[in-house]
Amino acid sequence: MSDGWTHIKNRTLINFLVNSTAGTMFVKSIDASAYMKTGIKIFELLDNFVEEIGEQNIVQVVTDNGSNYVLVGKLLTAKRPHLFWTLCDAHCLDLMLKDIGKIAKVKTVIQKGISLVGFIYNHTLALNIMRKNIDNVELVRHGVTRFATTFLTLQRLHKQKTNLRKMFTSEEWLKSKAANDPKGKKATCIVLLTSFWNDIIYTLKVMGPLVQVLRLVDNEKKPAMAYIYAAIIKAKEDIRKAFNEQASKYIDVFAIIDERWKCQLHHPLHFVGYYLNPKYFYSKPEIENDPILVGGLHLCIETLSESHQMGDMTTTHLAEYKIANGLFGLGGAIRQRATLAPAEWWKTYGAQTPLLQLLAIKVLSLTCSSSGCERNWSTFEHIHSKRSRLEHKRLEDLVFVKYNQTLKERYDCRDVIEPIVLNDDGDYINEFEVRDLGEDDELVEELVYADDNLTWTDVANASEANEPMVYTRRATKEKAVASASKAIAQEAISKKVVVEEDVEEVEPIYVEDDEDEENEEYIEVDEEEEEEAEEEDYVEDHDDL
Repeated sequence: MSDGWTHIKNRTLINFLVNSTAGTMFVKSIDASAYMKTGIKIFELLDNFVEEIGEQNIVQVVTDNGSNYVLVGKLLTAKRPHLFWTLCDAHCLDLMLKDIGKIAKVKTVIQKGISLVGFIYNHTLALNIMRKNIDNVELVRHGVTRFATTFLTLQRLHKQKTNLRKMFTSEEWLKSKAANDPKGKKATCIVLLTSFWNDIIYTLKVMGPLVQVLRLVDNEKKPAMAYIYAAIIKAKEDIRKAFNEQASKYIDVFAIIDERWKCQLHHPLHFVGYYLNPKYFYSKPEIENDPILVGGLHLCIETLSESHQMGDMTTTHLAEYKIANGLFGLGGAIRQRATLAPAEWWKTYGAQTPLLQLLAIKVLSLTCSSSGCERNWSTFEHIHSKRSRLEHKRLEDLVFVKYNQTLKERYDCRDVIEPIVLNDDGDYINEFEVRDLGEDDELVEELVYADDNLTWTDVANASEANEPMVYTRRATKEKAVASASKAIAQEAISKKVVVEEDVEEVEPIYVEDDEDEENEEYIEVDEEEEEEAEEEDYVEDHDDL
């Protein structure tokens, strides 16, 4: 596996790792700044690494999703036809979430959420009042990727909706100095608007199932290759059910998923992982005759077989698997189809078909990520500085030990850690919560008290917390022009000099000024960003929130 990242001095480094059933191991790091954009040179680096490990020991080479790696993959598979090149699924999923973040409704609610959280954490008084009202639970939750962090933070806001509303309508808040601050008024506006919470529900419904897939990819407990194809199918099904089959609410999201899925994740290894996973094969009869899945299976057999004769024998073994003959039909094999890890199931019950068993174990034991989502590679920054050869070698050895120790600890804790959460209690969203989030319909009114007709919309209107408070640059400019025109007309009528009164405008919440650059870096939903920038390494720091 290769995982690229950018040094703080804009130097591009490539880390080389290997993954097996024993976990992930770091091998070395190379400074590729001089030729990062040259696919041929990167191919030479990767090819040398394959030679070092031994082609006979490799099933797939996983790389970043940068456009320069497309040529690398083609050159590598052309020279070494008995291995596969795949893109990092974690990065693909992060790009899916990023594209979804550009949908108008999602983009707006993310901006509002970040604005709200940013205000609270930047004002000590507001932070203290918040912690009193939500029992010291933090709103900021850092995830392994930028958009995992965004999702987790919105999820926490949703869970604390009642407490946040209570906070911003409490006597302590209303009497505080922060409540009269323009930014405090904006925060109050956001919390009291029903549309904000409806849009959070919508965003959680469309992002939640994909974050579930990201959790699957970024874990050491079970190899993801056996599950990734089914996971994407299930994610789409969960989104569909969350919106009660109302296609108009998720058609844009499905278009984004399908575009990324077909271009980057539609791979023969994914097909084989789905086909040879007994949990799915024996419960979904349509799998056996699906031309795409069958085609991917035969391509894998041909690619991974040492000879045509071995490939033909492997194909003949498929008949035994299809009809669950011999060991495949034992009571234990049937009962454990869905409970035993797929690779272990084949080790236990595939002895009668040794060649197919070998293929299944190879594929079903594969990872789908180049390094388990994003990692903090900052320790490497000192390796590539100008130092004596002896000191440089010593630093390389120290980093080798350091990161392999970290990877081992992660593998040893695979049963107790939550993959995508980097801190606190890890109360991640699950498949059932997505369907139980409630309605995102703007027509649904929430009552403040169950035994009263007072709604939160009434509270928002009484507090002057309504949508027109949010201005864009264009709207602000048009209002200024209209005010100027009105003043000129009055002057013409009265024949007097009109002195414009200073009108205190409500400061725009979501105008993308320079002061918002910090939040924009965190969210990264700039629609004008080039594709090449989308494909860059995604190891970034989230602490700037």
